[in-house]
Amino acid sequence: MKRLSIVFSALIIASVLITSCSKSSSSAKTGWKLNDKYYGFQVHKKIKSGPGPGLISIEGGTFVMGGSLNQDLNYEFDNAKRRVTVASFYMDETEVANIDWREYLYWIKTYFPEDREYYYNSIPDTLVWRQPLSYNEPYVNNYFRHPAFQDYPVVGISWEQAAAYCDWRTDRVNEQILRENGRLTSLRTLVQGSTPGGANATTMAPASTEPFSTDIYLNGQYRGEGIDGKKMIKDIDPKSVATPTETSTGTKSVRPVRVEDGELKQPYRLPTEAEWEYAALSLAGNTQYENIEDGKVYPWNGLGVRSPKKKTQGLILANFKRSEGDNMGTGGYLNDKADITAPVRAYIPNDFGLYNMSGNVNEWTADVYRKLSFEDFQDFNPFRGNQYVDKQLADPSKGVYAKDKYGKPITIPAPSRRKQTWEELNSRTDSTSKHVAGSYASSKIYNPDFRGHADTVNTNLYGTTSLVNNRSRVYKGGSWNDRAYWLNPATRRFMQQDEASAELGFRCAMTLVGDPEISSRNKPQFRAPR
Repeated sequence: MKRLSIVFSALIIASVLITSCSKSSSSAKTGWKLNDKYYGFQVHKKIKSGPGPGLISIEGGTFVMGGSLNQDLNYEFDNAKRRVTVASFYMDETEVANIDWREYLYWIKTYFPEDREYYYNSIPDTLVWRQPLSYNEPYVNNYFRHPAFQDYPVVGISWEQAAAYCDWRTDRVNEQILRENGRLTSLRTLVQGSTPGGANATTMAPASTEPFSTDIYLNGQYRGEGIDGKKMIKDIDPKSVATPTETSTGTKSVRPVRVEDGELKQPYRLPTEAEWEYAALSLAGNTQYENIEDGKVYPWNGLGVRSPKKKTQGLILANFKRSEGDNMGTGGYLNDKADITAPVRAYIPNDFGLYNMSGNVNEWTADVYRKLSFEDFQDFNPFRGNQYVDKQLADPSKGVYAKDKYGKPITIPAPSRRKQTWEELNSRTDSTSKHVAGSYASSKIYNPDFRGHADTVNTNLYGTTSLVNNRSRVYKGGSWNDRAYWLNPATRRFMQQDEASAELGFRCAMTLVGDPEISSRNKPQFRAPR
């Protein structure tokens, strides 16, 4: 089956910042000129941002969630079939590998050399390899650090650690974009200017600046000498022109990048359960003119787990446990060529271009587990686990965010899913008289899970008589130590979000903004007038 990802990647529109519209552009509703220095309203050309580093474009659509599973061998009754729609999104081509996580640890050690707790809490739990009746001690000492395993999926990672990695990756990708485009000081200038030794310096952590945070930057709190780059965006606001800021050169006023500029990437995050299952099944490869020609049991076509192609006939298509005591086949002719995990690019990708969506390691999803999730959640972008938060304000009059010791905004639970009135927003203070954004005196924390462990109708529903609670997270995909049944994308299991396993890893996703169609080639289109 031809891989759709090749076409998708070739046709995705790059995220190129256009700093002005045509001189004749004007507002369609008021007639005022856009991007005019006397008016000051700056509008960029409509663009469609491409995927961030490591991601593949996944065109969304409708599918039957749970539809690929015909047997419920465990009699869990937890994946009743339901048709849903998944919006287009981006997903990691591979699982996050050991080398990727080691880069994360390197950054922590570089920016926070004295914070031993931060570094320790981010280290994978290599003791997940320890078994009382199995000699796995070499993996405890070598699997994460040894270069022989650097392209193997990282394991021993809890859901909480994976979510923290997604946040870190978002900031590093956006920081790189801004430094490459000259919006922030170049890395070379930072290194040479902050460390004795100049060009021979090896650290990238400037002593005078805190780590970059996307949210803090977009709120205008990450600016100043040693931070602002040489190619910042020209600010045409008449007030800025009349009163140049500290970052101005001569009469030229400049500003940081905004969301409206389209230059920054959306946050990396864990995929939802629906997104993960949709991407793994990759039915788009079997679809023509909105007709699905063949269903799937696995990410590949056919009912078996062996390759039907002549050159690879009989080879296992994923890394899993064929039967009790058989993890890799017979010595002299290893079948799946893996005893534990395999490299993240092993085997063949599915029709979206994603590797190891079945086998190798199970993968965390963002969802909180419920046995009846498929019946409860909505049919567009289904997800359970929303925890709405607001960013705490350090100075309400200026809209300045409060920051933690790592330079990231402090978040607090939101009291409502709607926009508050200005009076509500500014009416409540905590016991220390410090302003708390997003809360007000007469409110309580908004809980989006109406039938969770705090259910007032049935207080014994979750967490007391059951192992399921609001910290139970869904994982999917099957692993090197699972039977073929778990390779089906519809199967689902759960684990507590602070636990880890040698059979569990993850990959990241990213929201696609704008037009959901990835490629319009050879497809009928309505042509809108210019």
